[in-house]
Amino acid sequence: MGETTFRSGYGKKIIGEGNPLVLLIALNLILFVVLQFIQIVYVLDNHLDSNFDTEVRRYFVWPADFKALLQRPWVLLTGLFTHTGVWQLIGNMLFLWGFGFILQDLSGQRHTTPLYLYGGWIGGILYLFSVSLIPAFAGQLNQVIFSGAGASIMAIAAAATRLSPQYRIFPLVGGGIPLWVITLIYLLIDFAGLAGAGFPHHLAHLAGATVGLLYISLLQKGYQPGQWMHTLSHRVMHWFGPGGKTNKGSRQQLFYQTNGRPPFEKKNRITQQKIDALLDKINLHGISSLTEEEKKFLKKAGEEK
Repeated sequence: MGETTFRSGYGKKIIGEGNPLVLLIALNLILFVVLQFIQIVYVLDNHLDSNFDTEVRRYFVWPADFKALLQRPWVLLTGLFTHTGVWQLIGNMLFLWGFGFILQDLSGQRHTTPLYLYGGWIGGILYLFSVSLIPAFAGQLNQVIFSGAGASIMAIAAAATRLSPQYRIFPLVGGGIPLWVITLIYLLIDFAGLAGAGFPHHLAHLAGATVGLLYISLLQKGYQPGQWMHTLSHRVMHWFGPGGKTNKGSRQQLFYQTNGRPPFEKKNRITQQKIDALLDKINLHGISSLTEEEKKFLKKAGEEK
């Protein structure tokens, strides 16, 4: 893929309503504020931080013990949004915004959430295995936890870099810095911790980066690794949305008699504005989101062009 420069004009789409990147950052911030508020209440009530950890925080993070994880399955989600320190949160959110912005600029908004979840889940699973199987950490099984967006951000960073390693940011600095350089520095800083006590965490981050690379490879081969998430989300939103379940079949029926004659077919006037709108729709939701009428419109527009 050729070089890509930073396109600030795309910001309107990135910051638009329903943006998954904004939602992910908001969830991280909201959960952090809620837990911090509860912790402040504990402190004011003369409780120790250890009481807060055992009575509250443990129900939001991944335990290192598989058995304990099975008893609290909801932490598979909450753990990916729970941060234990303000600087950890700030650093992760800045990197999540930066790499997530670039990913959505390159591929649209459909892949941000799947990459975030896949990276966090696979990273967390590798974390559990490393703590359980590596003798140096086995004794900490009931003491350590896995939480935060680190592995998820690694997946997004690797995916964006895999899509366009020559994507350039800070264009005023020597024509721009290639994305692969920024990602490499980010990886080196993170993986410097592999030699310390945080080895399982940084190994999880490495797993997240691998997930990002594999995700894009599958995408380029025609697979849709995150499609089931979008389908599930659509069904849930449709189920709880206005009107609940609908009879799709009745919508598609024709309630008029044609007596063998072809029915009236609406002819759409081809305008550049409508073409752009449909291309934006494909960018956000994929070509499968187009109706048959919209597909015919784009096909006709292409033939006339």
